[in-house]
Amino acid sequence: MSEKDAAAPDPGDDRAAASDRLLASVLREESARIVAALTGWLGSLDLAEESVAEAIEEAVRQWRTRGVPANPGGWLTQAARHNALDRIRREKRYREKLALLSESEAVAAEHGETDPDERLPLLFGCCHPALSPDAQLALTLRAICGLTTAQIARATLAPESTIAQRIVRAKRKIGATGIPLRIPEGAERAERLDIVLTVVSVMYSEAHLMAGGDAAADRDLADDAIWLARVVAYALPRAAEAQGLLALLLFHRAREGARAVDGELVLLADQDRTRWDRPLIVEAQSVLERAAMLRRPGRWQLHAAIAACHADAPQGNATDWLQVLTLYDMLLAYDRSPIVRVNRAVALAEVDGPRAALDEVDALTDDLAGYHLWHAVRARMLRGLGRDDEAMVEDLRALELTANDAERRLLAARIGR
Repeated sequence: MSEKDAAAPDPGDDRAAASDRLLASVLREESARIVAALTGWLGSLDLAEESVAEAIEEAVRQWRTRGVPANPGGWLTQAARHNALDRIRREKRYREKLALLSESEAVAAEHGETDPDERLPLLFGCCHPALSPDAQLALTLRAICGLTTAQIARATLAPESTIAQRIVRAKRKIGATGIPLRIPEGAERAERLDIVLTVVSVMYSEAHLMAGGDAAADRDLADDAIWLARVVAYALPRAAEAQGLLALLLFHRAREGARAVDGELVLLADQDRTRWDRPLIVEAQSVLERAAMLRRPGRWQLHAAIAACHADAPQGNATDWLQVLTLYDMLLAYDRSPIVRVNRAVALAEVDGPRAALDEVDALTDDLAGYHLWHAVRARMLRGLGRDDEAMVEDLRALELTANDAERRLLAARIGR
């Protein structure tokens, strides 16, 4: 064998890599549907998820050697169904559960027979108010997005053992209390939908809180959040708030190319706006307009409208801060959280000056004294009033509290100046 022959790539490696890429793409679109369908007919989220996980392992092995089937989604559905039946047989509940499965044709071999809206009942179940917010997020990432326990732990900066316990306890609670996997109706839907949208928003935010050396977001997790926001918005086209959240995440995503440059964090006012993704901004504006036409205002639409104001400004100093402040005042009717109020104070400083804004920031001391960005905002207000020594103390405290190295470098540079 010549050196050239020895260095030649193995065609099997290329085929395996191509198979794995296609499998990853199929899983993004199909795994939640299959889990949702199996859960509906098995009555067990745990069993459904384990059956799908086994099907994925089989797909990795078989598709690499035998090639990708003509109908990948149908193959996974059928394999998961067989795995579920095998588990039921092992658990000696075969006759009872087999009868339940045979009544339905929804879990079939042919791709496309599973109603895509079946992801929504599963999502509402994962975000049931009986579960803690941490459990809601972990279970959604696991059951809907298909992330492993290790991936969820990295994304949420929590120990892997903690994530595993949250997921196990959440599944047990769903089974023990009979939490229904359904889309609520009537007045209950608005409240439950807000929980779902909050979980999706937190998922997107978690992608930007990674501890590490640079400002780059976890793009996979951010993409999963946007994908999930699209699923909800498209499945519930009359839910204005679902449209509002999708618009908000699209506005944020459009700025990503200017927010993190060469691993360094760039503040909104300093961003090169030619690096913003204009097609995404146009899409976000269209989604927000569609939400406004439904005439059901809410907090996610107002958050998106604030993001739209920033997107409309060709430069940071051209921002219509009075409009931003007005939108924050409207937002307070829906969301009086400390984070919203400190962000409103930033807009207030641009309109009425740092003195008025500092009073608003100081009123949040008890709520946000452990939050690094509160200290950074307070430092900005103090510096605007010429109280540089006090501002330095606040910047040092912000530096101490942040875990992201890119934020630390940004704060250190400000302190150095």
